[in-house]
Amino acid sequence: MSEISTNYTFNSIGSYLKKRMGCKVVKLSIDGGFTCPNRDGSKGTGGCIFCSASGSGDLASDIPSQIQLLSRKWPNARYLAYFQSHTNTYAPVSQLRRQYSAALAHPDVLGLAIATRPDCLPDDVLDLLEEFNKKTFLWVELGLQSMHEKTAALINRCYPLSVYDKAVADLTSRGIRVVTHLIFGLPGETREDMLQSVKYVCRDLHSGSLQNNVHEVSRIFGIKLHMLNLVRGSQMETLYPDYTSFSSIEEYVDLVISALEIIPPEITIHRLSGDAPRPTLIAPEWSYKKRTILNSIHNTLRQRKTWQGAKL
Repeated sequence: MSEISTNYTFNSIGSYLKKRMGCKVVKLSIDGGFTCPNRDGSKGTGGCIFCSASGSGDLASDIPSQIQLLSRKWPNARYLAYFQSHTNTYAPVSQLRRQYSAALAHPDVLGLAIATRPDCLPDDVLDLLEEFNKKTFLWVELGLQSMHEKTAALINRCYPLSVYDKAVADLTSRGIRVVTHLIFGLPGETREDMLQSVKYVCRDLHSGSLQNNVHEVSRIFGIKLHMLNLVRGSQMETLYPDYTSFSSIEEYVDLVISALEIIPPEITIHRLSGDAPRPTLIAPEWSYKKRTILNSIHNTLRQRKTWQGAKL
């Protein structure tokens, strides 16, 4: 039985970073001033229908402001600069290099986390990411949300699943860590649809190189899960004004437990609940209760004597 299963828990990114870096590591949510091809008309307009006006970066700001805020809670922490709002590889390489370098110049910043779309990784950007990956700790977060093409069309994602697959292959072949973002509770999706997305993104990835006549196998580095939040200013507020993704914390936690059981233990868990500022949150009205949700997940894992990867 593995260490994870013995503790009836999961491989949290916080624990991973503390072990790797030797200290508490916190993400700084940075707004780099980027836009998105699904907003500027090159792919679409208005963004994905669940996205707020800030590009799902409602809590993002600049590095000094974030450090001042977070240091009150974690006075001895170090940081990762998390480029969160909109699409953080959607700019000329010269601009990206300047902004990534500026973030790393802060003495308490240990690495980068870069949120982007899979369709915004041209070769010159991949070259830049590979360059930074060789000199600092880095991961790239890809907003897939769902593997299902019907859902992608409904939410106005504006790229097919094959684009995500190529992005993962391009990044992992260069040794760059990939974190995949999925949203539970998108309109029209069943429980099985959501678990299929989890299985899909956690599948083995074959690099193509050979070691002792056996193909090397890798997986994504991490996964980020949370429920769909209906927020003010999103297209969903107009299209689905009465929509609630989950009726209760218990219903959501039950799904999360089933998802964790099919995620390989070596994949880091980056999020299991969703944050939305209370003034903008419409539903589920309880989703801001992050600590309650996480405590319920931990308690349920222990009660059921299960763990991440238990059903693999």
